[in-house]
Amino acid sequence: MSDSLSVTSSPEEKRHSSDGPSRFGLIYAGLMAVMLLASLDQTIVSTALPTVVGELHGVTHMAWVTTAYILAATVVMPVYGRLGDLLGRKNLYIGGIILFLAGSVIAGSAQDMSMLITGRAVQGLGGGGLMITSQAIVADLVPTRQRAKYMAPIGVIFALAAVVGPLLGGWFTDSVGWRWCFWINLPVGLLALAVCAVALHLPRKALKATIDYIGIALMTAAVACTVLVADWGGTDYAWSDPLILGLAGAGVGSWILFFHSQSRVAEPIIPLRLFRSPIFSIATLIGMIVIGVGMFAVISYMPTYLQMVYGATAAQSGWLLLPMVVGLMGASLPVGQQMSRTGRYRIYPIAGSLVIAVTALMLSTIEVDTPLVLLCGYLFLMGVGIGLMSQTLVLAVQNAFPAADVGTATAANNFFREIGATVGTAAVGAVFTSRLTDQLGNRLSLRDLKTVGDTDSLTPALVHALPAPVQDAIVAAYQHALTPVFAYLVPLFLVGAVLAVLLPEKRLAGGDSGSPDGETPGPAPGGPETKAR
Repeated sequence: MSDSLSVTSSPEEKRHSSDGPSRFGLIYAGLMAVMLLASLDQTIVSTALPTVVGELHGVTHMAWVTTAYILAATVVMPVYGRLGDLLGRKNLYIGGIILFLAGSVIAGSAQDMSMLITGRAVQGLGGGGLMITSQAIVADLVPTRQRAKYMAPIGVIFALAAVVGPLLGGWFTDSVGWRWCFWINLPVGLLALAVCAVALHLPRKALKATIDYIGIALMTAAVACTVLVADWGGTDYAWSDPLILGLAGAGVGSWILFFHSQSRVAEPIIPLRLFRSPIFSIATLIGMIVIGVGMFAVISYMPTYLQMVYGATAAQSGWLLLPMVVGLMGASLPVGQQMSRTGRYRIYPIAGSLVIAVTALMLSTIEVDTPLVLLCGYLFLMGVGIGLMSQTLVLAVQNAFPAADVGTATAANNFFREIGATVGTAAVGAVFTSRLTDQLGNRLSLRDLKTVGDTDSLTPALVHALPAPVQDAIVAAYQHALTPVFAYLVPLFLVGAVLAVLLPEKRLAGGDSGSPDGETPGPAPGGPETKAR
């Protein structure tokens, strides 16, 4: 049995690595399981929150249950990526699992909101690293050309988690209790931990890292201000509120200081040399404006539309997003196979951006009487567009850098995509909320407003219990408030298509001179003689 999963070339080496594929399959299953858990925990509590805050008496702190996780996860992404390149990924990955499970225990046993929010933050400190390190470990174990086949399911995992998370959270809350949103992580996480601890062998890193504490602090401040402005602006506080303006100013200042500091330290968290690669810069920008805005705008606001306009329940609105996951899976898996055969990738972000732009235009035409099956067809097409480009962009970024920088580049790409998703979703929400306020004001008479009560507290159940004329006015308001927003996004998606045309194409390594298709996956760097850890 070989000490590490490596690409071998001689018959003698191949005999000694005959168990490589089975071991890799076990490791890959563990990586996917952990990544699914980490992704699910971004959304699983959303449907459980009303019950959670009622039981723990913390309605005023409700937003922090989600924000604490997202904030912590986003901040640590570049840290895990950089430290993984410098120190090695196995121990870092195991530490991330342990942190995630510890946070799950704290949150699952919370007796008050402070304890729950603390648990969510600890979960995020582990979960953000797991999402990044899992992708970097795949890059360590699989040659670049074959990697496309293994990266494609990761995009499916992210989309599936975004849709299934709220459904699972609601089911736990209604059946065994909301605490199982966290307890479920323990058996799966411990099993994955055991698999990775025993079976995962990666090249040993001899470097000692100089940790950029100042950079981490500045990045934390910058991300915290950005996320809070995006989450609070236009909802909890007016955009002109001194708190929002102060956070925005502090965020801009922190970003400037952070990037300045990265040019002056020996081991920066996000090395500025990454931006000298046009592949990294363009692929990251496409991910921010197309994937970040496109997917999350649909996932965030379509369930509300389905509930208000079509009368779907919360669970049904989640199930109705599954066509998007099916489309994503149906596109990403064949694309991964094709990229492994040809080594070419640029056509897929071009096609994906155009499909998303066309689909957004279609979504902008839906009416209150649009057949539900047609809307599901549009969601399927949105999934196809996202599937064509989601992990393709990550793979292009990984392929643009040597093995020593793969984790850093992967983390930075995902980090900026997460920032784009946060800011983009907030921007879409702000436009939607503003339009909805105007629409309700125009369509409801003073008598109707008295019947409705506080329009900020409208729920689907309340709306569908109102008199038919009032109900019709509110449904029309939601339709006219949201659907034009999709049209506003079309030019942004077309910009993404233009950027995709400009994306340089560096053929994926591992074709003519690398491992042939079907060869045992193994780490590209280090070779069979590299020590494993």
